[in-house]
Amino acid sequence: YDLRKSRERAHVLEGLAVTLENIDRIIALIKAAKDPAEAKVALMKEMWQAKQVAELLARSDTSMSRPEDLDAIYGLSKKGYKLSDAQAQAILELRLHRLTGLEQEKIHGEYTDILVRIEDLLEILQKPERLQKEIREELNAMREQYGDARRTEILESQLDLSMEDLIAEEDVVVTLSHAGYVKSQALSEYRAQKRGGRGKTATRMKEEDFVDKLFVANTHDTILCFSSRGKVYWLKVYEIPQAGRGARGKPIVNLLPLEEGEHVNAILPIRAYEDGKFVFMTTSDGTVKKTALTEFSRPRTSGIIAIDLTEGNRLVGVGLTDGECDIVLFSSAGKAVRFNEQDVRPMGRSARGVRGMALKPAQTLVSQIIACTDDINDESTVLTATGGGFGKRTLLSDFPKHKRGGQGVISIQVGEKRGDVVSALLTGAGGEMMLITSGGTLIRTRTDEISMQGRNTQGVTLIGLGEGERLVGMDEVAETEDETETVEPVGE
Repeated sequence: YDLRKSRERAHVLEGLAVTLENIDRIIALIKAAKDPAEAKVALMKEMWQAKQVAELLARSDTSMSRPEDLDAIYGLSKKGYKLSDAQAQAILELRLHRLTGLEQEKIHGEYTDILVRIEDLLEILQKPERLQKEIREELNAMREQYGDARRTEILESQLDLSMEDLIAEEDVVVTLSHAGYVKSQALSEYRAQKRGGRGKTATRMKEEDFVDKLFVANTHDTILCFSSRGKVYWLKVYEIPQAGRGARGKPIVNLLPLEEGEHVNAILPIRAYEDGKFVFMTTSDGTVKKTALTEFSRPRTSGIIAIDLTEGNRLVGVGLTDGECDIVLFSSAGKAVRFNEQDVRPMGRSARGVRGMALKPAQTLVSQIIACTDDINDESTVLTATGGGFGKRTLLSDFPKHKRGGQGVISIQVGEKRGDVVSALLTGAGGEMMLITSGGTLIRTRTDEISMQGRNTQGVTLIGLGEGERLVGMDEVAETEDETETVEPVGE
Protein backbone atom coordinates (compact mmCIF):
# COMPACT_ATOMS: atom_id res chain seq x y z
CA TYR A 1 0.00 0.00 0.00
CA ASP A 2 2.73 2.46 1.00
CA LEU A 3 4.68 1.60 -2.15
CA ARG A 4 1.68 2.14 -4.41
CA LYS A 5 0.83 5.49 -2.81
CA SER A 6 4.46 6.66 -2.98
CA ARG A 7 4.68 5.78 -6.67
CA GLU A 8 1.44 7.62 -7.38
CA ARG A 9 2.78 10.73 -5.62
CA ALA A 10 6.13 10.50 -7.40
CA HIS A 11 4.32 10.26 -10.72
CA VAL A 12 2.39 13.48 -9.98
CA LEU A 13 5.60 15.24 -8.90
CA GLU A 14 7.22 14.24 -12.20
CA GLY A 15 4.36 15.96 -14.00
CA LEU A 16 4.81 19.11 -11.90
CA ALA A 17 8.55 19.08 -12.62
CA VAL A 18 7.74 18.88 -16.34
CA THR A 19 5.37 21.85 -15.85
CA LEU A 20 8.16 23.96 -14.30
CA GLU A 21 10.45 23.20 -17.21
CA ASN A 22 7.75 24.12 -19.78
CA ILE A 23 5.86 26.73 -17.76
CA ASP A 24 5.28 29.36 -20.48
CA ARG A 25 4.12 26.92 -23.11
CA ILE A 26 1.80 25.11 -20.69
CA ILE A 27 0.18 28.37 -19.54
CA ALA A 28 -0.38 29.41 -23.16
CA LEU A 29 -1.89 26.02 -24.00
CA ILE A 30 -4.30 26.16 -21.05
CA LYS A 31 -5.40 29.72 -21.92
CA ALA A 32 -6.02 28.75 -25.55
CA ALA A 33 -8.23 25.77 -24.64
CA LYS A 34 -12.02 26.20 -24.68
CA ASP A 35 -12.57 24.12 -21.55
CA PRO A 36 -10.63 21.91 -19.08
CA ALA A 37 -11.35 18.77 -21.11
CA GLU A 38 -9.76 20.29 -24.22
CA ALA A 39 -6.82 21.53 -22.13
CA LYS A 40 -6.27 18.02 -20.70
CA VAL A 41 -6.25 16.46 -24.16
CA ALA A 42 -3.75 19.08 -25.37
CA LEU A 43 -1.46 18.51 -22.37
CA MET A 44 -1.46 14.74 -22.92
CA LYS A 45 -0.95 15.05 -26.69
CA GLU A 46 2.30 17.05 -26.49
CA MET A 47 5.78 15.58 -26.09
CA TRP A 48 7.35 17.77 -23.42
CA GLN A 49 10.95 18.63 -22.66
CA ALA A 50 12.05 16.91 -19.41
CA LYS A 51 15.78 17.36 -18.83
CA GLN A 52 15.44 17.91 -15.07
CA VAL A 53 13.29 14.79 -14.61
CA ALA A 54 15.74 12.79 -16.71
CA GLU A 55 18.62 13.92 -14.47
CA LEU A 56 16.71 12.90 -11.32
CA LEU A 57 15.74 9.50 -12.72
CA ALA A 58 19.26 8.87 -13.96
CA ARG A 59 20.38 8.55 -10.32
CA SER A 60 18.14 5.49 -9.82
CA ASP A 61 16.21 2.87 -11.74
CA THR A 62 13.82 4.69 -14.10
CA SER A 63 11.06 2.15 -13.42
CA MET A 64 11.37 2.40 -9.66
CA SER A 65 8.90 5.28 -9.31
CA ARG A 66 6.63 4.27 -12.17
CA PRO A 67 3.10 3.13 -11.17
CA GLU A 68 2.58 -0.53 -12.11
CA ASP A 69 -0.65 0.12 -14.01
CA LEU A 70 0.71 3.07 -16.06
CA ASP A 71 0.52 2.61 -19.83
CA ALA A 72 3.92 2.38 -21.56
CA ILE A 73 3.23 5.41 -23.79
CA TYR A 74 3.36 7.74 -20.78
CA GLY A 75 6.39 8.94 -18.92
CA LEU A 76 9.98 9.60 -19.93
CA SER A 77 11.34 8.42 -23.29
CA LYS A 78 14.15 9.37 -25.63
CA LYS A 79 11.85 11.81 -27.44
CA GLY A 80 10.73 13.60 -24.26
CA TYR A 81 8.02 13.23 -21.64
CA LYS A 82 4.38 12.24 -22.25
CA LEU A 83 1.97 13.39 -19.53
CA SER A 84 -0.59 10.87 -18.24
CA ASP A 85 -4.24 11.56 -17.38
CA ALA A 86 -3.44 11.81 -13.65
CA GLN A 87 -0.58 14.24 -14.27
CA ALA A 88 -2.62 16.43 -16.61
CA GLN A 89 -5.48 16.55 -14.10
CA ALA A 90 -3.07 17.55 -11.30
CA ILE A 91 -1.73 20.39 -13.48
CA LEU A 92 -5.23 21.67 -14.31
CA GLU A 93 -6.28 21.59 -10.65
CA LEU A 94 -3.54 24.10 -9.79
CA ARG A 95 -4.63 27.71 -9.92
CA LEU A 96 -3.08 29.59 -12.85
CA HIS A 97 -1.20 32.04 -10.66
CA ARG A 98 0.45 29.14 -8.81
CA LEU A 99 1.98 27.76 -11.99
CA THR A 100 4.36 30.68 -12.11
CA GLY A 101 5.02 30.56 -8.38
CA LEU A 102 5.98 26.96 -8.04
CA GLU A 103 9.28 26.50 -6.30
CA GLN A 104 11.61 24.26 -8.21
CA GLU A 105 13.64 23.26 -5.15
CA LYS A 106 10.49 22.25 -3.24
CA ILE A 107 9.26 20.01 -6.05
CA HIS A 108 12.67 18.47 -6.58
CA GLY A 109 13.22 18.00 -2.85
CA GLU A 110 9.94 16.16 -2.31
CA TYR A 111 10.52 14.07 -5.42
CA THR A 112 14.00 13.07 -4.24
CA ASP A 113 12.67 12.10 -0.79
CA ILE A 114 9.93 9.96 -2.33
CA LEU A 115 12.45 8.15 -4.52
CA VAL A 116 14.43 7.30 -1.37
CA ARG A 117 11.22 6.11 0.31
CA ILE A 118 10.31 3.97 -2.68
CA GLU A 119 13.76 2.40 -2.73
CA ASP A 120 13.45 1.58 0.99
CA LEU A 121 9.99 0.06 0.57
CA LEU A 122 11.20 -2.12 -2.29
CA GLU A 123 14.05 -3.38 -0.14
CA ILE A 124 11.61 -4.27 2.68
CA LEU A 125 9.42 -6.25 0.31
CA GLN A 126 12.32 -7.99 -1.43
CA LYS A 127 14.28 -9.04 1.69
CA PRO A 128 12.42 -11.34 4.17
CA GLU A 129 14.73 -10.53 7.07
CA ARG A 130 14.14 -6.81 6.56
CA LEU A 131 10.37 -7.40 6.34
CA GLN A 132 10.33 -9.33 9.64
CA LYS A 133 12.35 -6.60 11.32
CA GLU A 134 9.91 -3.95 10.09
CA ILE A 135 6.94 -5.96 11.38
CA ARG A 136 8.58 -6.36 14.80
CA GLU A 137 9.29 -2.64 15.03
CA GLU A 138 5.72 -1.71 14.08
CA LEU A 139 4.23 -4.20 16.55
CA ASN A 140 6.49 -2.93 19.33
CA ALA A 141 5.43 0.62 18.55
CA MET A 142 1.77 -0.40 18.73
CA ARG A 143 2.38 -2.18 22.04
CA GLU A 144 4.03 0.89 23.49
CA GLN A 145 1.12 3.08 22.40
CA TYR A 146 -1.84 0.81 23.10
CA GLY A 147 -0.50 -1.96 25.35
CA ASP A 148 -2.52 -1.55 28.56
CA ALA A 149 -3.75 -4.36 30.81
CA ARG A 150 -6.65 -6.53 29.56
CA ARG A 151 -9.96 -5.30 30.90
CA THR A 152 -12.04 -8.34 30.00
CA GLU A 153 -11.73 -11.75 31.57
CA ILE A 154 -11.30 -14.71 29.25
CA LEU A 155 -13.00 -17.85 30.54
CA GLU A 156 -12.52 -21.33 29.15
CA SER A 157 -16.03 -22.49 30.12
CA GLN A 158 -18.63 -22.81 27.37
CA LEU A 159 -21.80 -20.70 27.31
CA ASP A 160 -24.69 -23.14 27.55
CA LEU A 161 -27.71 -21.47 25.98
CA SER A 162 -31.13 -23.04 25.63
CA MET A 163 -34.13 -21.95 23.60
CA GLU A 164 -35.67 -20.55 26.80
CA ASP A 165 -32.70 -18.17 27.28
CA LEU A 166 -33.61 -16.50 23.97
CA ILE A 167 -37.29 -16.00 24.85
CA ALA A 168 -38.36 -12.67 26.42
CA GLU A 169 -40.31 -12.93 29.68
CA GLU A 170 -43.83 -11.52 29.44
CA ASP A 171 -47.31 -12.30 30.72
CA VAL A 172 -49.66 -13.88 28.18
CA VAL A 173 -53.28 -15.00 28.10
CA VAL A 174 -53.58 -18.66 27.13
CA THR A 175 -56.91 -20.03 25.90
CA LEU A 176 -57.89 -23.64 25.25
CA SER A 177 -61.09 -24.49 23.38
CA HIS A 178 -63.44 -27.41 23.96
CA ALA A 179 -62.24 -28.90 20.65
CA GLY A 180 -58.62 -28.67 21.80
CA TYR A 181 -57.35 -25.51 20.07
CA VAL A 182 -54.77 -23.55 22.07
CA LYS A 183 -53.14 -20.15 21.56
CA SER A 184 -51.51 -17.34 23.51
CA GLN A 185 -51.97 -13.56 23.35
CA ALA A 186 -50.04 -10.78 25.07
CA LEU A 187 -51.85 -9.65 28.22
CA SER A 188 -51.15 -6.04 27.23
CA GLU A 189 -53.54 -6.41 24.27
CA TYR A 190 -56.50 -6.17 26.64
CA ARG A 191 -57.55 -3.24 28.79
CA ALA A 192 -60.08 -3.05 31.57
CA GLN A 193 -63.79 -2.39 30.85
CA LYS A 194 -66.76 -1.53 33.03
CA ARG A 195 -68.70 -4.57 34.26
CA GLY A 196 -71.76 -5.40 32.20
CA GLY A 197 -70.04 -4.48 28.90
CA ARG A 198 -70.16 -6.73 25.83
CA GLY A 199 -66.38 -7.10 25.47
CA LYS A 200 -64.42 -8.01 22.33
CA THR A 201 -63.87 -11.31 20.57
CA ALA A 202 -60.79 -13.07 21.99
CA THR A 203 -61.10 -16.20 19.85
CA ARG A 204 -63.18 -16.89 16.77
CA MET A 205 -64.84 -20.28 17.21
CA LYS A 206 -66.86 -22.59 15.02
CA GLU A 207 -70.49 -23.13 16.05
CA GLU A 208 -69.72 -26.52 17.62
CA ASP A 209 -66.68 -25.24 19.57
CA PHE A 210 -66.17 -22.85 22.46
CA VAL A 211 -63.40 -21.69 24.79
CA ASP A 212 -63.65 -23.41 28.15
CA LYS A 213 -60.16 -22.87 29.68
CA LEU A 214 -58.30 -19.60 30.22
CA PHE A 215 -55.31 -18.67 32.36
CA VAL A 216 -52.55 -16.08 32.63
CA ALA A 217 -48.90 -17.21 32.76
CA ASN A 218 -45.35 -16.08 32.05
CA THR A 219 -43.67 -17.24 28.84
CA HIS A 220 -40.96 -19.02 30.89
CA ASP A 221 -43.47 -20.97 32.97
CA THR A 222 -44.01 -24.68 32.53
CA ILE A 223 -47.56 -25.85 31.97
CA LEU A 224 -48.55 -29.12 33.62
CA CYS A 225 -51.35 -30.37 31.38
CA PHE A 226 -53.66 -32.83 33.17
CA SER A 227 -55.67 -34.96 30.75
CA SER A 228 -59.07 -36.64 30.84
CA ARG A 229 -57.33 -39.96 31.49
CA GLY A 230 -55.54 -38.72 34.61
CA LYS A 231 -52.15 -38.22 32.95
CA VAL A 232 -49.95 -35.13 33.09
CA TYR A 233 -47.92 -33.70 30.22
CA TRP A 234 -45.31 -30.91 30.18
CA LEU A 235 -45.44 -27.87 27.91
CA LYS A 236 -43.50 -24.59 27.96
CA VAL A 237 -45.68 -21.48 27.61
CA TYR A 238 -43.41 -20.08 24.87
CA GLU A 239 -44.09 -23.27 22.86
CA ILE A 240 -47.75 -22.29 22.60
CA PRO A 241 -48.20 -20.36 19.32
CA GLN A 242 -49.24 -16.72 19.52
CA ALA A 243 -52.27 -15.74 17.45
CA GLY A 244 -54.57 -12.77 16.97
CA ARG A 245 -58.05 -12.27 18.37
CA GLY A 246 -59.74 -13.76 15.32
CA ALA A 247 -57.62 -16.94 15.17
CA ARG A 248 -58.63 -20.32 16.59
CA GLY A 249 -55.09 -21.28 17.53
CA LYS A 250 -53.37 -24.64 17.06
CA PRO A 251 -54.65 -28.10 18.03
CA ILE A 252 -53.04 -29.00 21.34
CA VAL A 253 -52.74 -32.57 20.08
CA ASN A 254 -49.97 -31.21 17.83
CA LEU A 255 -48.11 -29.95 20.92
CA LEU A 256 -48.74 -32.89 23.27
CA PRO A 257 -48.62 -36.66 22.62
CA LEU A 258 -52.29 -37.18 23.53
CA GLU A 259 -53.85 -40.54 22.74
CA GLU A 260 -56.99 -40.94 20.66
CA GLY A 261 -60.01 -39.71 22.60
CA GLU A 262 -57.83 -38.02 25.26
CA HIS A 263 -58.11 -34.29 25.89
CA VAL A 264 -56.79 -31.75 28.42
CA ASN A 265 -59.08 -31.24 31.43
CA ALA A 266 -56.96 -29.02 33.67
CA ILE A 267 -53.78 -26.98 33.37
CA LEU A 268 -51.32 -25.64 35.95
CA PRO A 269 -48.59 -23.06 35.19
CA ILE A 270 -45.55 -23.35 37.47
CA ARG A 271 -42.10 -21.70 37.62
CA ALA A 272 -40.04 -24.11 39.82
CA TYR A 273 -40.44 -27.51 41.50
CA GLU A 274 -40.08 -26.55 45.17
CA ASP A 275 -39.88 -28.91 48.16
CA GLY A 276 -42.83 -28.54 50.53
CA LYS A 277 -45.18 -27.66 47.68
CA PHE A 278 -48.10 -29.86 46.66
CA VAL A 279 -50.36 -30.27 43.65
CA PHE A 280 -53.96 -30.27 44.89
CA MET A 281 -56.42 -31.82 42.43
CA THR A 282 -60.21 -31.76 42.39
CA THR A 283 -62.51 -33.82 40.19
CA SER A 284 -66.08 -33.31 39.03
CA ASP A 285 -67.45 -36.04 41.33
CA GLY A 286 -66.15 -34.25 44.45
CA THR A 287 -62.91 -36.21 44.88
CA VAL A 288 -59.74 -34.42 46.04
CA LYS A 289 -56.11 -35.50 46.03
CA LYS A 290 -52.78 -34.01 47.16
CA THR A 291 -49.41 -35.00 45.65
CA ALA A 292 -45.93 -33.52 46.20
CA LEU A 293 -44.95 -31.15 43.38
CA THR A 294 -41.50 -32.77 43.15
CA GLU A 295 -43.15 -35.94 41.84
CA PHE A 296 -43.83 -33.98 38.63
CA SER A 297 -40.30 -32.59 38.24
CA ARG A 298 -39.05 -35.11 35.69
CA PRO A 299 -40.75 -34.46 32.35
CA ARG A 300 -41.44 -37.43 30.13
CA THR A 301 -42.41 -37.11 26.51
CA SER A 302 -45.22 -39.65 26.82
CA GLY A 303 -46.58 -38.15 30.08
CA ILE A 304 -47.13 -39.84 33.47
CA ILE A 305 -50.11 -40.81 35.66
CA ALA A 306 -51.25 -37.96 37.94
CA ILE A 307 -54.53 -39.36 39.32
CA ASP A 308 -56.62 -42.49 38.84
CA LEU A 309 -59.95 -41.37 37.35
CA THR A 310 -63.14 -43.42 37.16
CA GLU A 311 -65.22 -43.42 33.99
CA GLY A 312 -67.19 -40.19 33.56
CA ASN A 313 -65.09 -38.33 36.13
CA ARG A 314 -62.90 -35.38 35.10
CA LEU A 315 -60.46 -32.91 36.60
CA VAL A 316 -61.93 -29.46 37.26
CA GLY A 317 -59.26 -27.87 39.44
CA VAL A 318 -55.52 -28.12 39.95
CA GLY A 319 -53.47 -25.80 42.16
CA LEU A 320 -50.32 -25.42 44.25
CA THR A 321 -50.37 -25.52 48.06
CA ASP A 322 -47.81 -25.21 50.86
CA GLY A 323 -49.26 -27.97 53.07
CA GLU A 324 -51.30 -25.66 55.32
CA CYS A 325 -53.72 -23.95 52.92
CA ASP A 326 -57.50 -23.88 53.13
CA ILE A 327 -59.44 -25.48 50.28
CA VAL A 328 -62.86 -24.19 49.18
CA LEU A 329 -64.86 -26.37 46.79
CA PHE A 330 -67.84 -25.09 44.77
CA SER A 331 -70.63 -27.15 43.26
CA SER A 332 -72.82 -26.36 40.26
CA ALA A 333 -75.77 -26.08 42.67
CA GLY A 334 -74.32 -22.98 44.36
CA LYS A 335 -72.90 -24.74 47.42
CA ALA A 336 -69.40 -24.41 48.89
CA VAL A 337 -67.41 -26.38 51.47
CA ARG A 338 -64.23 -25.09 53.14
CA PHE A 339 -61.63 -27.26 54.92
CA ASN A 340 -57.89 -27.30 55.64
CA GLU A 341 -55.72 -29.30 53.30
CA GLN A 342 -54.23 -31.16 56.27
CA ASP A 343 -57.46 -33.16 56.19
CA VAL A 344 -56.06 -34.70 52.99
CA ARG A 345 -52.87 -36.74 53.33
CA PRO A 346 -50.24 -36.65 50.53
CA MET A 347 -50.70 -39.49 48.04
CA GLY A 348 -48.76 -41.05 45.19
CA ARG A 349 -49.42 -40.16 41.59
CA SER A 350 -51.50 -43.23 40.80
CA ALA A 351 -53.85 -42.91 43.83
CA ARG A 352 -57.54 -42.11 43.28
CA GLY A 353 -57.98 -39.57 46.13
CA VAL A 354 -60.59 -39.06 48.87
CA ARG A 355 -64.03 -37.47 49.17
CA GLY A 356 -63.82 -33.68 49.30
CA MET A 357 -67.46 -32.66 48.81
CA ALA A 358 -70.72 -34.61 48.90
CA LEU A 359 -72.84 -34.06 45.78
CA LYS A 360 -76.43 -34.90 44.92
CA PRO A 361 -77.35 -36.61 41.62
CA ALA A 362 -76.88 -34.35 38.56
CA GLN A 363 -74.67 -32.00 40.59
CA THR A 364 -70.99 -31.58 39.80
CA LEU A 365 -68.03 -29.91 41.43
CA VAL A 366 -67.08 -26.96 39.19
CA SER A 367 -64.31 -25.04 40.93
CA GLN A 368 -61.80 -25.01 43.76
CA ILE A 369 -60.10 -22.15 45.61
CA ILE A 370 -56.78 -22.57 47.39
CA ALA A 371 -56.50 -20.02 50.21
CA CYS A 372 -53.01 -19.97 51.73
CA THR A 373 -52.10 -17.78 54.73
CA ASP A 374 -49.68 -15.59 52.75
CA ASP A 375 -52.30 -14.92 50.07
CA ILE A 376 -55.32 -13.90 52.17
CA ASN A 377 -56.32 -11.14 54.60
CA ASP A 378 -59.48 -9.62 56.09
CA GLU A 379 -60.32 -8.06 52.70
CA SER A 380 -59.99 -11.29 50.69
CA THR A 381 -63.15 -12.09 48.78
CA VAL A 382 -64.60 -14.95 46.79
CA LEU A 383 -65.88 -14.05 43.32
CA THR A 384 -68.55 -16.49 42.16
CA ALA A 385 -69.95 -16.53 38.59
CA THR A 386 -72.85 -18.37 36.97
CA GLY A 387 -73.48 -19.48 33.41
CA GLY A 388 -76.07 -16.74 32.95
CA GLY A 389 -73.40 -14.05 33.38
CA PHE A 390 -74.25 -13.22 37.01
CA GLY A 391 -71.73 -12.95 39.82
CA LYS A 392 -70.82 -11.32 43.11
CA ARG A 393 -68.07 -10.93 45.67
CA THR A 394 -68.38 -12.42 49.15
CA LEU A 395 -65.90 -12.17 52.00
CA LEU A 396 -63.86 -15.35 52.35
CA SER A 397 -64.44 -15.16 56.09
CA ASP A 398 -68.18 -15.68 55.45
CA PHE A 399 -67.44 -19.25 54.42
CA PRO A 400 -67.21 -21.34 57.63
CA LYS A 401 -64.52 -23.99 57.92
CA HIS A 402 -65.65 -27.62 58.29
CA LYS A 403 -64.27 -31.06 57.72
CA ARG A 404 -64.00 -32.27 54.15
CA GLY A 405 -66.75 -34.43 52.69
CA GLY A 406 -69.81 -32.29 53.54
CA GLN A 407 -72.39 -30.73 51.20
CA GLY A 408 -71.31 -27.24 52.24
CA VAL A 409 -73.18 -23.94 52.58
CA ILE A 410 -74.86 -21.65 50.02
CA SER A 411 -72.35 -19.58 48.03
CA ILE A 412 -74.75 -17.98 45.48
CA GLN A 413 -78.35 -18.38 44.42
CA VAL A 414 -78.80 -20.30 41.17
CA GLY A 415 -81.81 -20.79 38.91
CA GLU A 416 -83.01 -21.07 35.32
CA LYS A 417 -82.18 -17.44 34.44
CA ARG A 418 -79.01 -17.16 36.48
CA GLY A 419 -77.74 -20.60 35.53
CA ASP A 420 -75.53 -22.94 37.51
CA VAL A 421 -72.18 -21.94 39.01
CA VAL A 422 -69.36 -22.16 36.44
CA SER A 423 -66.39 -20.75 38.35
CA ALA A 424 -65.17 -19.15 41.57
CA LEU A 425 -62.04 -17.11 42.28
CA LEU A 426 -60.19 -15.79 45.30
CA THR A 427 -59.76 -12.03 44.82
CA GLY A 428 -58.20 -9.10 46.65
CA ALA A 429 -58.40 -5.32 46.58
CA GLY A 430 -57.48 -3.69 43.27
CA GLY A 431 -57.52 -6.89 41.25
CA GLU A 432 -58.90 -7.55 37.79
CA MET A 433 -60.57 -10.57 36.24
CA MET A 434 -61.14 -11.89 32.75
CA LEU A 435 -64.39 -13.57 31.66
CA ILE A 436 -64.90 -15.65 28.54
CA THR A 437 -68.09 -16.91 26.95
CA SER A 438 -69.00 -19.94 24.85
CA GLY A 439 -69.01 -17.60 21.82
CA GLY A 440 -65.36 -16.66 22.38
CA THR A 441 -66.03 -13.14 23.77
CA LEU A 442 -63.49 -11.90 26.31
CA ILE A 443 -63.97 -9.07 28.81
CA ARG A 444 -61.58 -7.70 31.42
CA THR A 445 -63.15 -6.04 34.47
CA ARG A 446 -61.92 -4.63 37.77
CA THR A 447 -63.12 -6.78 40.65
CA ASP A 448 -63.63 -3.67 42.82
CA GLU A 449 -66.51 -2.72 40.50
CA ILE A 450 -68.41 -5.90 41.40
CA SER A 451 -70.67 -5.40 44.40
CA MET A 452 -69.99 -7.15 47.71
CA GLN A 453 -72.90 -9.33 48.82
CA GLY A 454 -73.64 -12.05 51.32
CA ARG A 455 -73.54 -15.72 50.46
CA ASN A 456 -77.31 -16.23 50.02
CA THR A 457 -77.80 -13.69 47.17
CA GLN A 458 -78.01 -13.89 43.36
CA GLY A 459 -75.34 -11.33 42.43
CA VAL A 460 -75.19 -8.77 39.60
CA THR A 461 -74.64 -8.91 35.83
CA LEU A 462 -70.96 -9.44 35.03
CA ILE A 463 -71.17 -9.65 31.24
CA GLY A 464 -73.85 -9.15 28.61
CA LEU A 465 -74.53 -12.39 26.74
CA GLY A 466 -75.86 -12.91 23.25
CA GLU A 467 -78.61 -15.32 22.21
CA GLY A 468 -77.65 -18.84 23.26
CA GLU A 469 -74.36 -17.62 24.75
CA ARG A 470 -73.14 -18.77 28.18
CA LEU A 471 -70.33 -17.76 30.52
CA VAL A 472 -67.84 -20.66 30.60
CA GLY A 473 -64.59 -19.37 32.12
CA MET A 474 -63.06 -16.82 34.49
CA ASP A 475 -59.54 -16.00 35.66
CA GLU A 476 -57.93 -13.26 37.75
CA VAL A 477 -55.19 -11.04 36.30
CA ALA A 478 -52.90 -8.39 37.79
CA GLU A 479 -54.15 -4.83 37.39
CA THR A 480 -52.00 -2.68 35.10
CA GLU A 481 -51.40 1.06 35.29
CA ASP A 482 -52.87 3.72 32.98
CA GLU A 483 -55.53 1.34 31.57
CA THR A 484 -58.50 2.86 29.76
CA GLU A 485 -62.03 1.59 30.19
CA THR A 486 -62.21 -0.24 26.85
CA VAL A 487 -61.19 -3.69 25.77
CA GLU A 488 -59.95 -2.52 22.35
CA PRO A 489 -56.49 -3.94 21.51
CA VAL A 490 -53.66 -1.47 22.00
CA GLY A 491 -53.10 0.67 18.89
CA GLU A 492 -56.59 0.19 17.39
